[in-house]
Amino acid sequence: MTFGHGPAAVTVGGGAAPLIVAGPCSVESREHILETTAAVKTAGASALRGGAYKPRTSPYDFQGLGLEGLKYLREAGEAFQMPVISEVMSADQIAGAAPYVDVFSPLSRPGADGALGVTFGHGPAAVTVGGGAAPLIVAGPCSVESREHILETTAAVKTAGASALRGGAYKPRTSPYDFQGLGLEGLKYLREAGEAFQMPVISEVMSADQIAGAAPYVDVFQVGARNMYNYELLKELGRQPKPVLLKRAMSATVDELVQSAEYILSEGNPWVILCERGIRTFETRVRNTLDLSCVPVLRSLTNLPVMVDPSHAVGKRDFIRTMSRAAIACGADGLLLETHLVPAKSISDAAQAISPAVLSEIVKDAQVIYNALNPKITVQSGAISQ
Repeated sequence: MTFGHGPAAVTVGGGAAPLIVAGPCSVESREHILETTAAVKTAGASALRGGAYKPRTSPYDFQGLGLEGLKYLREAGEAFQMPVISEVMSADQIAGAAPYVDVFSPLSRPGADGALGVTFGHGPAAVTVGGGAAPLIVAGPCSVESREHILETTAAVKTAGASALRGGAYKPRTSPYDFQGLGLEGLKYLREAGEAFQMPVISEVMSADQIAGAAPYVDVFQVGARNMYNYELLKELGRQPKPVLLKRAMSATVDELVQSAEYILSEGNPWVILCERGIRTFETRVRNTLDLSCVPVLRSLTNLPVMVDPSHAVGKRDFIRTMSRAAIACGADGLLLETHLVPAKSISDAAQAISPAVLSEIVKDAQVIYNALNPKITVQSGAISQ
C-alpha cells in the first residue's frame, strides 16, 4: 500500500488504505507473537508491530528480548505475509536489526575541597568538580566556535569567577540545517582551554559511540534535554567512571528525571548531577518555564546534587541574573550559564548568552545568597560564632 503524497510517499503493508499497524507492545515469546500475528492478520491489520528493544522509564522494568525478539517478529511476519515495524534505541542496533524489520520506528525519545575541586551535593552522592567555593558556577559558550574563541572565552569566565568550563562540541539542534558543532576538534580546543586556565571541562555527547572519543577531553559528560530518554546512552555513561550531568527533558516529570538517573546509577556510576533547564508549558514570553519547585523536590527524593540552567529556561539574557538568584535561593548546588564575549554574535542561542561582566555579577550574587543560606559555624574560645 502506498500512503503519503508526492516523492515522499511510502509503500508498505498490504490491503487498502489506510494502513493499519497492529501488534503487542513487547514481544513476550515466540508462541506469543505467532498467535498474536495470526489474530491481528485475521482482524484486518496490514502490518505487524512489536517491541524487541524496550525503552522503559525505569531500568528495572522489562527491557525486551532484543535480537531474539526481532527474530521471532521476522518469523511471524513471513508466516502471515505481514511487513514488520519495530524500534531501535541506538544507532549501533540498526545493522543487527536490519535483516528482521521492514520499517524502523524512530529512535527512542529522541569528598573534600581540593586544589581544583569543590564538593557539592549531599552525603555519599556528593560530587567533586570545579574550583573555588560552592556553589558551582559552570560557564562558557553554547558552541565552541574556534580555538581562539574558546581560549579567549575561558580566560574571561575564569576572571569572572566561574569554577568550570562548559562548551558545546556536538550540538543537537532542532533543525538539521543549523550549526551542529565542531565535534572532536571542538573537544580538543575545550581541553586545551581547560588546561590553560585550570578549569575542568563539561561537554555533551549525543550517542553512546561518542563516549570513548570524548573521554580524554572532558571531565564531566553532559546529557542534554533531548537525550534524557536515550537509555542506551545513559547505560553506557553508567559504565564509565566520570561524573554525568543529566538535564531534565522539556516535557519530563520529576520522577522521569530520577528514573533516567537510575539508568546511570544502576550500571555502577554513582557520580550523577541532576539539572533543571526549564519545561515546556503554554507560556510564550520565555523560551521555557523554569520549574524551580523541582529543586527542593529532587533534594527530598535523592541525595544527588542539583544544578539549574537558567539560560535555556528563560532564553532571554535580561532575565537570567534574576532567575540565577532564585535558583540558588531555592537550594540549587550550582548554575550552568551560557556566556559569550559578544553575546549578540553567538553562533547559536544568541538571545540567551550573557556577557562575562554579567556573569561576574551573577557569581557575586550566588555567593552572597549561598553563604546566607549555608552559614559557616566556627567555635572560638568556647563561643559559637557565624
